[in-house]
Amino acid sequence: MGKEIERKFLVRGEYKALAHKETRITQGYLCSVPERTVRVRTKGDRGFITIKGIGNASGASRYEWEKEIPEAEVQELLKICEPGVIDKTRYQVKAGPHTYEIDEFYGENLGLTVAEVELSDENEAFEKPEWLGEEVTGQTKYYNSMLMKHPFTQW
Repeated sequence: MGKEIERKFLVRGEYKALAHKETRITQGYLCSVPERTVRVRTKGDRGFITIKGIGNASGASRYEWEKEIPEAEVQELLKICEPGVIDKTRYQVKAGPHTYEIDEFYGENLGLTVAEVELSDENEAFEKPEWLGEEVTGQTKYYNSMLMKHPFTQW
């Protein structure tokens, strides 16, 4: 159990050639209220359940708990999730000592690409590659739990 500290950005340039890992992710939400989201997801052939708390004032920090569960259990839980499924490919790109996780969305969120960098402290310095666009940290419309309800293609 712990705290997640991350900054989120739109992506405006080419990054795929720099990626050292690529993973397909499918996820749904058992609960998507801001005070607590409960998510199940498959990452490749692995399954996870994650609980996140509400973010702090800046939106960069919040409680997060995650546990690996059998992928078959995720498939069963997806059947009872709230409407809307998030489908995306996650690319991992190193930039200095950090790794950006870049999510390219499909389906009703097609056309949206978001990069996140996890930090150990909200004020930690980090490299900002040239493909990094506008910062959207704390903008709830970019949360996956909101993209499920209000997809990017409907903005």
